[in-house]
Amino acid sequence: MWSLPLLRYTDVPSRVTENFILSGYRFPDYSLLQCLVSAFRPTNETGNFWTHFLPIFIFGFHFIEIFEWEGAPGPGEPFFYPAWNYFFGVLYLLLASSMAHLLNSMSLIIREICFFVDYGTISAYTVGSSLAYYYYIHPQAGIPKIDFGTLNVSKSQSVSAEESPSAPSSNASFFPIHFQFFDSLYIPCSCLVAIVCVLTCCKTRQQWRKYRYAVRTLVFLLPFFISSTPIFYRLLSPSPYPSSSQTLSSYPSPTMASFFYRHCFWLVVSAAFNISKIPERLSPGKFDIWGHSHQWFHCCTFLSILDELHMIKVEIRALLLHTTLVLEPTTNPHLPGPTIYSTFGLMLLLQGCIASVIIWFGWCAYHIYYPVQKGLKAN
Repeated sequence: MWSLPLLRYTDVPSRVTENFILSGYRFPDYSLLQCLVSAFRPTNETGNFWTHFLPIFIFGFHFIEIFEWEGAPGPGEPFFYPAWNYFFGVLYLLLASSMAHLLNSMSLIIREICFFVDYGTISAYTVGSSLAYYYYIHPQAGIPKIDFGTLNVSKSQSVSAEESPSAPSSNASFFPIHFQFFDSLYIPCSCLVAIVCVLTCCKTRQQWRKYRYAVRTLVFLLPFFISSTPIFYRLLSPSPYPSSSQTLSSYPSPTMASFFYRHCFWLVVSAAFNISKIPERLSPGKFDIWGHSHQWFHCCTFLSILDELHMIKVEIRALLLHTTLVLEPTTNPHLPGPTIYSTFGLMLLLQGCIASVIIWFGWCAYHIYYPVQKGLKAN
């Protein structure tokens, strides 16, 4: 009675063509309690749940370290607003993904909504990353416009100006158009691309199903390239910091680069697992419960996030350890410090837009799957 609809609505359209997981499926009418209990029973979603739920605690452990560093302001200070937005972006991503895998068997409609929310949190996470990059890795990011602690901004700027009053800025001549992009378009572009990604991924659950994994993987390359623009700039241009500070103990770029390359490596590996469906493609039925590609996809995705966190922490620590470190005066740093409106306010506005998209596709899913769900209950 359940085999046909079960195969049809587990995001696998055909046992013959694409379904390499042959057992372990849950019926699409679980109660909330049954879904929660299934986290401790062997199903094909058990590993999917735990591979994103347990990393929440690992990520939190590594994140709170930044508040223990010497010279760090209080956790509620504006300096850490971007970091908190990044933290909540990752938290919502991991939590939504784990809950989507755990609760998607309550009904066909709830299943669709769960994964719509999952796509929405991925997009919100990319904007959270962009905020962290903007304020901590931005080519014009620095202490002068982020006033905390005992730093005397005007004094530090005047001292730096006396050291090199007429030195030309190598950064100002290197990709000059980047400054205009960073100042005016970087965050708006990140938000716009995030919304486009949610629309596209939600669409793949109702159309383009044959290529849905490739589409979802490729569509998230765009926000990666947009949000990583400050990092590309830092890797390709001279350092934004004064040459006198470029010592092994204080210059963060080599370490930042290594974490970024590892971040990219894990993203590529996760995409390969998500598209290839290896290892279950090579041995259908052998990896139904543990070890199938989606679990490896989760693990590699989290490793990429963890390296991204380490990369951001490198830049935060550089700012905290060198409170007199300012940009060369001729670069004319004018990046405003983070505020509630430019960080939390922006994320709330984005979440509202994403929620509207999810509600629309949820309403469409209701009309598509309600007759099917009603037929299943009648049988």
